[in-house]
Amino acid sequence: MYLLGYDIGSSSVKASLVNAETGKCVSSAFFPKTEAAIMAARPGWAEQDPQNWWENLKLSTQAVMAGSGVGPDGIAAIGISYQMHGLVCVDKEQNVLRPAIIWCDSRAVPYGQKAFEALGETQCLSHLLNSPGNFTASKLAWIKENEPAVYERIYKIMLPGDYIAMKLTGNICTTVSGLSEGMFWDFQANDVAGFLMDYYGFDRSLIADIKPTFGEQGRVNAWAAKELGLKEGIPVTYRAGDQPNNALSLNVFNPGEIASTAGTSGVVYGVNGEVNYDPKSRVNTFAHVNHTAEQTRLGVLLCINGTGILNSWVKRNVAPEGISYSDMNRLAAQAPIGSAGVSILPFGNGAERMLENKETGCSICGVNFNLHGKQHIVRAAQEGIVFSFKYGIDIMERMGIPVQKIHAGHANMFLSPIFRETLAGVTGAVIELYDTDGSVGAAKGAGIGAGVYKDNNEAFATLEKLEVIEPDVAQRTAYDDAYARWKSNLEKAMAAF
Repeated sequence: MYLLGYDIGSSSVKASLVNAETGKCVSSAFFPKTEAAIMAARPGWAEQDPQNWWENLKLSTQAVMAGSGVGPDGIAAIGISYQMHGLVCVDKEQNVLRPAIIWCDSRAVPYGQKAFEALGETQCLSHLLNSPGNFTASKLAWIKENEPAVYERIYKIMLPGDYIAMKLTGNICTTVSGLSEGMFWDFQANDVAGFLMDYYGFDRSLIADIKPTFGEQGRVNAWAAKELGLKEGIPVTYRAGDQPNNALSLNVFNPGEIASTAGTSGVVYGVNGEVNYDPKSRVNTFAHVNHTAEQTRLGVLLCINGTGILNSWVKRNVAPEGISYSDMNRLAAQAPIGSAGVSILPFGNGAERMLENKETGCSICGVNFNLHGKQHIVRAAQEGIVFSFKYGIDIMERMGIPVQKIHAGHANMFLSPIFRETLAGVTGAVIELYDTDGSVGAAKGAGIGAGVYKDNNEAFATLEKLEVIEPDVAQRTAYDDAYARWKSNLEKAMAAF
Protein backbone atom coordinates (compact mmCIF):
# COMPACT_ATOMS: atom_id res chain seq x y z
CA MET A 1 0.00 0.00 0.00
CA TYR A 2 1.35 3.43 -1.01
CA LEU A 3 0.45 7.04 -0.30
CA LEU A 4 0.90 9.85 -2.84
CA GLY A 5 1.77 13.35 -1.64
CA TYR A 6 1.91 16.58 -3.63
CA ASP A 7 3.60 19.86 -2.66
CA ILE A 8 2.37 22.73 -4.85
CA GLY A 9 5.03 25.42 -4.52
CA SER A 10 5.56 28.68 -6.34
CA SER A 11 8.89 27.37 -7.70
CA SER A 12 7.89 23.79 -8.55
CA VAL A 13 5.44 20.98 -7.93
CA LYS A 14 6.85 17.94 -6.13
CA ALA A 15 5.33 14.48 -5.84
CA SER A 16 6.41 11.73 -3.48
CA LEU A 17 5.28 8.14 -3.13
CA VAL A 18 5.52 6.71 0.39
CA ASN A 19 5.35 3.06 1.42
CA ALA A 20 2.61 3.19 4.07
CA GLU A 21 4.03 0.26 6.03
CA THR A 22 7.67 1.33 6.23
CA GLY A 23 7.02 5.08 6.10
CA LYS A 24 9.84 5.46 3.58
CA CYS A 25 9.70 7.51 0.40
CA VAL A 26 10.21 5.16 -2.54
CA SER A 27 10.15 7.75 -5.32
CA SER A 28 9.95 11.51 -5.72
CA ALA A 29 10.13 14.00 -8.58
CA PHE A 30 9.55 17.70 -9.18
CA PHE A 31 8.79 19.88 -12.19
CA PRO A 32 9.72 22.24 -13.71
CA LYS A 33 13.44 21.64 -13.38
CA THR A 34 14.08 25.38 -13.58
CA GLU A 35 12.17 27.73 -11.30
CA ALA A 36 8.55 28.22 -12.35
CA ALA A 37 7.71 31.58 -13.87
CA ILE A 38 5.96 34.27 -11.83
CA MET A 39 4.16 36.94 -13.87
CA ALA A 40 4.57 40.51 -12.64
CA ALA A 41 2.72 42.88 -14.95
CA ARG A 42 3.31 45.71 -12.45
CA PRO A 43 5.70 46.26 -9.55
CA GLY A 44 4.53 44.32 -6.50
CA TRP A 45 2.35 41.92 -8.49
CA ALA A 46 2.89 38.17 -8.59
CA GLU A 47 0.66 35.81 -10.55
CA GLN A 48 0.81 32.25 -11.84
CA ASP A 49 -1.37 30.25 -14.22
CA PRO A 50 -3.04 27.44 -12.21
CA GLN A 51 -3.01 25.27 -15.32
CA ASN A 52 0.79 25.24 -15.10
CA TRP A 53 0.54 23.77 -11.58
CA TRP A 54 -1.58 21.00 -13.04
CA GLU A 55 0.79 20.35 -15.95
CA ASN A 56 3.76 20.11 -13.58
CA LEU A 57 1.75 17.85 -11.28
CA LYS A 58 1.08 15.55 -14.23
CA LEU A 59 4.80 15.38 -15.08
CA SER A 60 5.74 14.77 -11.45
CA THR A 61 3.14 12.02 -11.07
CA GLN A 62 4.24 10.25 -14.23
CA ALA A 63 7.91 10.40 -13.16
CA VAL A 64 7.15 9.11 -9.65
CA MET A 65 5.07 6.20 -10.90
CA ALA A 66 7.64 5.25 -13.52
CA GLY A 67 10.50 5.53 -11.05
CA SER A 68 8.84 3.46 -8.35
CA GLY A 69 7.47 0.61 -10.42
CA VAL A 70 4.29 0.84 -8.36
CA GLY A 71 1.06 0.24 -10.26
CA PRO A 72 -1.98 2.53 -10.00
CA ASP A 73 -3.78 -0.11 -7.92
CA GLY A 74 -1.21 0.30 -5.17
CA ILE A 75 -2.13 3.86 -4.17
CA ALA A 76 -4.44 4.10 -1.16
CA ALA A 77 -4.82 7.88 -0.78
CA ILE A 78 -3.60 11.30 -1.92
CA GLY A 79 -2.56 14.33 0.16
CA ILE A 80 -1.92 17.93 -0.92
CA SER A 81 0.35 20.64 0.47
CA TYR A 82 0.25 24.03 -1.21
CA GLN A 83 1.60 27.59 -1.30
CA MET A 84 -0.51 29.61 1.11
CA HIS A 85 -2.65 32.77 0.69
CA GLY A 86 -3.18 32.51 -3.07
CA LEU A 87 -6.47 33.26 -4.84
CA VAL A 88 -7.95 31.17 -7.66
CA CYS A 89 -11.32 32.18 -9.14
CA VAL A 90 -13.48 29.80 -11.20
CA ASP A 91 -16.85 29.98 -12.93
CA LYS A 92 -19.66 27.40 -12.75
CA GLU A 93 -17.93 25.24 -15.37
CA GLN A 94 -14.76 25.21 -13.19
CA ASN A 95 -12.88 27.36 -15.69
CA VAL A 96 -10.21 29.63 -14.23
CA LEU A 97 -11.25 33.26 -14.78
CA ARG A 98 -7.84 34.93 -14.37
CA PRO A 99 -4.30 34.03 -13.26
CA ALA A 100 -3.94 33.18 -9.58
CA ILE A 101 -2.78 36.04 -7.36
CA ILE A 102 -0.14 34.28 -5.25
CA TRP A 103 1.24 34.75 -1.75
CA CYS A 104 3.99 37.26 -2.54
CA ASP A 105 1.73 39.67 -4.48
CA SER A 106 1.39 42.91 -2.48
CA ARG A 107 -1.30 44.82 -4.38
CA ALA A 108 -3.96 44.12 -1.73
CA VAL A 109 -2.08 45.69 1.20
CA PRO A 110 -4.09 48.96 1.14
CA TYR A 111 -7.38 47.02 1.09
CA GLY A 112 -6.45 44.99 4.15
CA GLN A 113 -5.16 48.02 6.02
CA LYS A 114 -8.33 50.00 5.28
CA ALA A 115 -10.46 47.09 6.54
CA PHE A 116 -8.33 46.83 9.69
CA GLU A 117 -8.86 50.50 10.45
CA ALA A 118 -12.56 50.52 9.57
CA LEU A 119 -13.49 47.37 11.47
CA GLY A 120 -11.13 48.08 14.35
CA GLU A 121 -8.06 46.31 15.69
CA THR A 122 -9.95 44.64 18.52
CA GLN A 123 -12.62 43.19 16.21
CA CYS A 124 -10.12 41.88 13.67
CA LEU A 125 -7.55 40.50 16.10
CA SER A 126 -10.05 38.88 18.47
CA HIS A 127 -12.03 37.22 15.66
CA LEU A 128 -9.55 36.70 12.79
CA LEU A 129 -6.46 36.58 15.06
CA ASN A 130 -4.74 38.75 12.43
CA SER A 131 -5.10 41.93 10.47
CA PRO A 132 -6.86 41.29 7.12
CA GLY A 133 -3.51 42.36 5.68
CA ASN A 134 -2.46 41.11 2.28
CA PHE A 135 -4.28 37.81 2.60
CA THR A 136 -6.74 36.11 0.23
CA ALA A 137 -9.82 38.09 1.28
CA SER A 138 -8.08 41.38 0.55
CA LYS A 139 -6.91 40.05 -2.83
CA LEU A 140 -10.53 39.26 -3.69
CA ALA A 141 -11.47 42.83 -2.67
CA TRP A 142 -8.90 44.10 -5.19
CA ILE A 143 -10.54 42.03 -7.96
CA LYS A 144 -14.01 43.24 -6.96
CA GLU A 145 -12.96 46.88 -7.33
CA ASN A 146 -10.54 46.66 -10.25
CA GLU A 147 -11.92 43.78 -12.35
CA PRO A 148 -15.69 43.91 -11.79
CA ALA A 149 -16.44 41.92 -14.95
CA VAL A 150 -14.28 39.06 -13.64
CA TYR A 151 -15.76 39.33 -10.15
CA GLU A 152 -19.33 39.03 -11.46
CA ARG A 153 -18.48 35.70 -13.12
CA ILE A 154 -16.92 34.10 -10.01
CA TYR A 155 -18.74 30.98 -8.85
CA LYS A 156 -16.24 29.92 -6.17
CA ILE A 157 -12.95 31.19 -4.82
CA MET A 158 -10.19 28.75 -3.93
CA LEU A 159 -6.72 28.46 -2.50
CA PRO A 160 -4.10 26.72 -4.68
CA GLY A 161 -4.62 23.40 -2.87
CA ASP A 162 -8.38 23.63 -3.34
CA TYR A 163 -7.82 24.10 -7.07
CA ILE A 164 -5.63 20.99 -7.32
CA ALA A 165 -8.21 18.97 -5.36
CA MET A 166 -10.90 20.21 -7.77
CA LYS A 167 -8.83 19.09 -10.76
CA LEU A 168 -8.33 15.66 -9.18
CA THR A 169 -11.91 15.05 -8.10
CA GLY A 170 -14.24 17.55 -9.74
CA ASN A 171 -15.38 18.62 -6.25
CA ILE A 172 -14.95 22.20 -5.03
CA CYS A 173 -14.31 22.28 -1.30
CA THR A 174 -11.99 23.84 1.26
CA THR A 175 -10.99 23.48 4.93
CA VAL A 176 -11.17 25.58 8.10
CA SER A 177 -7.37 25.78 8.06
CA GLY A 178 -7.49 27.12 4.51
CA LEU A 179 -10.23 29.63 5.28
CA SER A 180 -8.29 30.89 8.29
CA GLU A 181 -5.16 31.56 6.21
CA GLY A 182 -7.28 33.61 3.80
CA MET A 183 -8.88 35.63 6.67
CA PHE A 184 -12.28 34.08 6.00
CA TRP A 185 -12.65 32.33 9.39
CA ASP A 186 -14.08 33.79 12.60
CA PHE A 187 -12.57 31.94 15.57
CA GLN A 188 -15.09 33.41 18.02
CA ALA A 189 -18.14 32.40 15.98
CA ASN A 190 -16.49 29.19 14.70
CA ASP A 191 -17.87 30.05 11.28
CA VAL A 192 -17.10 31.98 8.11
CA ALA A 193 -16.19 35.57 9.05
CA GLY A 194 -19.49 37.22 8.15
CA PHE A 195 -18.44 40.65 9.39
CA LEU A 196 -15.47 40.77 7.00
CA MET A 197 -17.52 39.31 4.13
CA ASP A 198 -20.13 42.02 4.72
CA TYR A 199 -17.51 44.77 4.91
CA TYR A 200 -16.03 43.76 1.55
CA GLY A 201 -19.47 43.06 0.04
CA PHE A 202 -18.79 39.36 -0.64
CA ASP A 203 -21.63 36.85 -0.93
CA ARG A 204 -21.15 33.77 1.25
CA SER A 205 -21.95 31.58 -1.78
CA LEU A 206 -18.42 32.32 -3.02
CA ILE A 207 -17.03 30.14 -0.21
CA ALA A 208 -16.64 26.47 -1.10
CA ASP A 209 -18.07 23.63 0.96
CA ILE A 210 -16.00 23.01 4.10
CA LYS A 211 -14.42 19.58 4.61
CA PRO A 212 -12.19 18.29 7.43
CA THR A 213 -8.44 18.63 6.88
CA PHE A 214 -8.18 14.86 7.45
CA GLY A 215 -10.88 12.81 5.75
CA GLU A 216 -12.32 12.15 2.33
CA GLN A 217 -12.55 15.34 0.26
CA GLY A 218 -13.41 13.64 -3.03
CA ARG A 219 -12.14 10.82 -5.25
CA VAL A 220 -10.01 10.90 -8.38
CA ASN A 221 -12.44 11.05 -11.28
CA ALA A 222 -12.15 9.32 -14.65
CA TRP A 223 -10.76 12.37 -16.45
CA ALA A 224 -8.01 13.01 -13.88
CA ALA A 225 -7.15 9.32 -13.68
CA LYS A 226 -6.55 9.27 -17.43
CA GLU A 227 -4.53 12.52 -17.30
CA LEU A 228 -2.27 11.27 -14.50
CA GLY A 229 -2.07 7.54 -15.18
CA LEU A 230 -3.76 6.77 -11.84
CA LYS A 231 -6.73 4.63 -10.91
CA GLU A 232 -10.17 6.19 -10.74
CA GLY A 233 -11.60 6.36 -7.23
CA ILE A 234 -8.45 7.05 -5.18
CA PRO A 235 -9.57 9.25 -2.26
CA VAL A 236 -8.05 12.68 -1.58
CA THR A 237 -7.90 12.65 2.21
CA TYR A 238 -5.70 15.58 3.32
CA ARG A 239 -4.77 19.11 2.36
CA ALA A 240 -2.97 21.95 4.13
CA GLY A 241 -0.91 25.06 3.44
CA ASP A 242 2.83 24.61 3.19
CA GLN A 243 3.75 25.91 6.66
CA PRO A 244 1.14 23.91 8.61
CA ASN A 245 2.11 20.94 6.44
CA ASN A 246 5.80 21.45 7.19
CA ALA A 247 4.90 21.28 10.88
CA LEU A 248 2.93 18.10 10.24
CA SER A 249 5.90 16.66 8.32
CA LEU A 250 7.99 17.15 11.48
CA ASN A 251 5.26 15.62 13.71
CA VAL A 252 4.42 18.97 15.31
CA PHE A 253 0.80 18.78 16.45
CA ASN A 254 0.48 19.87 20.08
CA PRO A 255 0.87 23.02 22.20
CA GLY A 256 4.50 23.98 22.80
CA GLU A 257 5.83 22.04 19.81
CA ILE A 258 7.74 24.11 17.27
CA ALA A 259 8.70 23.61 13.61
CA SER A 260 11.30 25.78 11.93
CA THR A 261 12.80 26.32 8.50
CA ALA A 262 15.69 28.59 7.55
CA GLY A 263 16.09 28.98 3.80
CA THR A 264 16.16 32.33 1.99
CA SER A 265 13.64 33.47 4.59
CA GLY A 266 13.08 31.82 7.94
CA VAL A 267 9.99 30.50 9.71
CA VAL A 268 9.25 29.54 13.27
CA TYR A 269 5.84 27.85 13.55
CA GLY A 270 4.51 27.05 17.00
CA VAL A 271 1.30 25.32 18.09
CA ASN A 272 -0.91 27.14 20.59
CA GLY A 273 -3.63 25.42 22.59
CA GLU A 274 -5.70 28.54 23.23
CA VAL A 275 -7.24 31.25 21.07
CA ASN A 276 -4.80 34.13 21.39
CA TYR A 277 -3.09 36.76 19.28
CA ASP A 278 -0.27 39.25 19.35
CA PRO A 279 -1.80 42.71 19.96
CA LYS A 280 0.76 44.25 17.58
CA SER A 281 0.04 41.62 14.87
CA ARG A 282 3.75 40.82 14.47
CA VAL A 283 3.04 37.13 13.93
CA ASN A 284 0.24 35.38 12.03
CA THR A 285 -2.14 32.85 13.57
CA PHE A 286 -4.04 30.22 11.59
CA ALA A 287 -5.94 27.03 12.33
CA HIS A 288 -3.42 24.19 12.51
CA VAL A 289 -4.07 20.91 10.68
CA ASN A 290 -5.65 19.28 13.76
CA HIS A 291 -7.69 22.28 14.94
CA THR A 292 -11.34 21.57 15.69
CA ALA A 293 -14.14 23.37 17.52
CA GLU A 294 -13.59 20.97 20.41
CA GLN A 295 -9.79 21.06 20.44
CA THR A 296 -8.00 24.35 19.88
CA ARG A 297 -4.82 23.93 17.87
CA LEU A 298 -3.54 27.13 16.31
CA GLY A 299 -0.40 27.58 14.28
CA VAL A 300 1.45 30.78 15.18
CA LEU A 301 3.69 31.74 12.27
CA LEU A 302 6.75 33.94 12.61
CA CYS A 303 8.46 34.84 9.34
CA ILE A 304 11.88 36.50 9.04
CA ASN A 305 12.62 37.76 5.52
CA GLY A 306 16.35 38.20 6.08
CA THR A 307 17.65 34.71 6.85
CA GLY A 308 19.66 32.60 4.38
CA ILE A 309 19.71 35.57 2.01
CA LEU A 310 22.02 37.36 4.48
CA ASN A 311 24.32 34.34 4.70
CA SER A 312 24.52 34.14 0.91
CA TRP A 313 25.21 37.90 0.70
CA VAL A 314 28.11 37.47 3.14
CA LYS A 315 29.39 34.56 1.06
CA ARG A 316 29.40 36.66 -2.12
CA ASN A 317 30.66 39.93 -0.69
CA VAL A 318 32.65 39.31 2.50
CA ALA A 319 33.99 35.75 2.63
CA PRO A 320 37.03 34.73 0.57
CA GLU A 321 36.14 34.22 -3.08
CA GLY A 322 35.15 30.69 -4.03
CA ILE A 323 34.57 29.57 -0.44
CA SER A 324 31.90 26.93 0.26
CA TYR A 325 29.26 27.20 2.95
CA SER A 326 31.03 24.45 4.89
CA ASP A 327 34.26 26.43 4.73
CA MET A 328 32.36 29.53 5.88
CA ASN A 329 31.16 27.61 8.92
CA ARG A 330 34.74 26.64 9.74
CA LEU A 331 35.84 30.25 9.31
CA ALA A 332 33.08 31.47 11.61
CA ALA A 333 34.12 28.94 14.26
CA GLN A 334 37.40 30.87 14.61
CA ALA A 335 35.44 33.71 16.25
CA PRO A 336 34.04 33.41 19.79
CA ILE A 337 30.39 33.38 20.82
CA GLY A 338 29.19 36.95 20.38
CA SER A 339 31.68 37.59 17.55
CA ALA A 340 33.88 39.69 19.86
CA GLY A 341 31.28 42.44 19.99
CA VAL A 342 30.09 42.52 16.35
CA SER A 343 26.30 42.42 15.90
CA ILE A 344 24.42 42.20 12.60
CA LEU A 345 20.72 43.04 12.16
CA PRO A 346 19.63 40.76 9.28
CA PHE A 347 16.73 42.87 8.00
CA GLY A 348 17.96 43.82 4.53
CA ASN A 349 15.29 41.92 2.58
CA GLY A 350 12.40 44.35 2.92
CA ALA A 351 9.96 45.29 5.67
CA GLU A 352 9.58 42.78 8.49
CA ARG A 353 6.15 42.02 9.93
CA MET A 354 7.86 41.06 13.21
CA LEU A 355 9.17 44.65 13.38
CA GLU A 356 5.65 46.08 12.83
CA ASN A 357 6.28 46.30 9.07
CA LYS A 358 9.25 48.63 9.53
CA GLU A 359 12.12 48.39 7.05
CA THR A 360 15.17 48.99 9.23
CA GLY A 361 17.63 47.57 6.72
CA CYS A 362 20.66 45.47 7.58
CA SER A 363 23.16 46.98 10.00
CA ILE A 364 26.63 45.84 11.07
CA CYS A 365 27.39 47.20 14.52
CA GLY A 366 30.45 47.25 16.75
CA VAL A 367 33.22 46.70 14.20
CA ASN A 368 36.72 47.57 15.45
CA PHE A 369 39.18 47.91 12.55
CA ASN A 370 42.07 46.75 14.75
CA LEU A 371 40.32 43.68 16.13
CA HIS A 372 37.80 42.20 13.75
CA GLY A 373 38.23 40.14 10.61
CA LYS A 374 36.14 38.15 8.17
CA GLN A 375 35.55 35.39 10.71
CA HIS A 376 33.76 37.83 13.04
CA ILE A 377 31.49 39.11 10.27
CA VAL A 378 30.66 35.60 9.06
CA ARG A 379 29.80 34.43 12.58
CA ALA A 380 27.89 37.62 13.44
CA ALA A 381 25.69 37.10 10.38
CA GLN A 382 24.63 33.65 11.56
CA GLU A 383 24.18 34.86 15.12
CA GLY A 384 22.12 37.82 13.92
CA ILE A 385 19.75 35.48 12.08
CA VAL A 386 19.40 33.32 15.19
CA PHE A 387 18.82 36.36 17.40
CA SER A 388 16.00 37.49 15.08
CA PHE A 389 14.43 34.06 15.63
CA LYS A 390 14.87 34.50 19.39
CA TYR A 391 13.21 37.94 19.25
CA GLY A 392 10.18 36.40 17.53
CA ILE A 393 10.12 33.37 19.82
CA ASP A 394 9.86 35.75 22.78
CA ILE A 395 6.68 37.16 21.20
CA MET A 396 5.30 33.63 20.81
CA GLU A 397 6.11 32.78 24.42
CA ARG A 398 4.17 35.84 25.58
CA MET A 399 1.23 34.41 23.64
CA GLY A 400 1.37 31.26 25.75
CA ILE A 401 3.61 29.01 23.64
CA PRO A 402 6.47 27.58 25.72
CA VAL A 403 9.34 26.87 23.33
CA GLN A 404 11.17 23.84 24.68
CA LYS A 405 11.86 21.77 21.57
CA ILE A 406 12.37 22.86 17.96
CA HIS A 407 11.87 20.39 15.08
CA ALA A 408 13.57 21.17 11.77
CA GLY A 409 14.58 19.53 8.54
CA HIS A 410 18.29 18.81 8.06
CA ALA A 411 18.68 21.53 5.41
CA ASN A 412 19.69 25.11 4.65
CA MET A 413 20.90 27.10 7.69
CA PHE A 414 20.30 24.11 9.97
CA LEU A 415 23.28 22.46 8.27
CA SER A 416 25.49 24.98 10.08
CA PRO A 417 26.74 23.85 13.53
CA ILE A 418 27.08 27.47 14.66
CA PHE A 419 23.53 28.32 13.62
CA ARG A 420 21.89 25.42 15.43
CA GLU A 421 24.17 25.58 18.51
CA THR A 422 23.47 29.31 18.85
CA LEU A 423 19.72 28.73 18.48
CA ALA A 424 19.78 26.04 21.17
CA GLY A 425 22.04 28.13 23.39
CA VAL A 426 20.07 31.38 23.29
CA THR A 427 16.57 29.83 23.52
CA GLY A 428 17.37 26.95 25.87
CA ALA A 429 15.44 24.66 23.51
CA VAL A 430 16.49 21.22 22.29
CA ILE A 431 16.76 21.08 18.49
CA GLU A 432 15.89 17.87 16.64
CA LEU A 433 16.76 17.51 12.95
CA TYR A 434 14.77 15.15 10.70
CA ASP A 435 14.87 13.72 7.19
CA THR A 436 11.57 14.75 5.59
CA ASP A 437 9.94 17.25 3.23
CA GLY A 438 6.54 18.69 2.37
CA SER A 439 5.43 16.14 -0.21
CA VAL A 440 6.34 13.23 2.07
CA GLY A 441 4.42 14.94 4.87
CA ALA A 442 1.40 15.36 2.60
CA ALA A 443 1.51 11.64 1.79
CA LYS A 444 1.52 10.73 5.47
CA GLY A 445 -1.25 13.26 6.09
CA ALA A 446 -3.26 11.37 3.48
CA GLY A 447 -2.59 8.17 5.42
CA ILE A 448 -4.03 9.73 8.57
CA GLY A 449 -7.07 11.03 6.68
CA ALA A 450 -7.71 7.66 5.04
CA GLY A 451 -7.44 5.74 8.31
CA VAL A 452 -4.30 3.92 7.19
CA TYR A 453 -2.73 5.31 10.37
CA LYS A 454 -4.75 5.66 13.58
CA ASP A 455 -3.06 8.95 14.49
CA ASN A 456 -0.04 11.17 13.85
CA ASN A 457 2.16 9.20 16.23
CA GLU A 458 1.68 6.04 14.18
CA ALA A 459 2.10 7.95 10.90
CA PHE A 460 5.42 9.45 11.99
CA ALA A 461 6.76 6.55 14.05
CA THR A 462 9.32 5.93 11.30
CA LEU A 463 10.34 9.59 10.92
CA GLU A 464 14.13 9.51 10.88
CA LYS A 465 15.77 11.71 13.50
CA LEU A 466 19.22 12.66 12.21
CA GLU A 467 20.62 14.74 15.05
CA VAL A 468 19.78 16.23 18.45
CA ILE A 469 21.38 19.48 19.65
CA GLU A 470 21.19 20.16 23.38
CA PRO A 471 21.73 23.67 24.78
CA ASP A 472 25.25 24.21 26.11
CA VAL A 473 24.38 25.32 29.64
CA ALA A 474 27.97 26.36 30.35
CA GLN A 475 27.79 28.96 27.55
CA ARG A 476 24.32 30.35 28.36
CA THR A 477 25.70 33.61 29.79
CA ALA A 478 27.81 34.21 26.67
CA TYR A 479 24.78 33.67 24.43
CA ASP A 480 22.56 35.86 26.63
CA ASP A 481 25.09 38.70 26.63
CA ALA A 482 25.46 38.56 22.85
CA TYR A 483 21.70 38.56 22.38
CA ALA A 484 21.22 41.49 24.80
CA ARG A 485 23.75 43.54 22.83
CA TRP A 486 22.07 42.62 19.53
CA LYS A 487 18.62 43.48 20.91
CA SER A 488 19.89 46.86 22.13
CA ASN A 489 21.14 47.64 18.61
CA LEU A 490 17.76 46.59 17.18
CA GLU A 491 15.88 48.84 19.58
CA LYS A 492 18.05 51.79 18.52
CA ALA A 493 17.33 51.02 14.87
CA MET A 494 13.59 50.72 15.56
CA ALA A 495 13.58 54.05 17.42
CA ALA A 496 14.84 55.75 14.28
CA PHE A 497 11.54 54.94 12.48
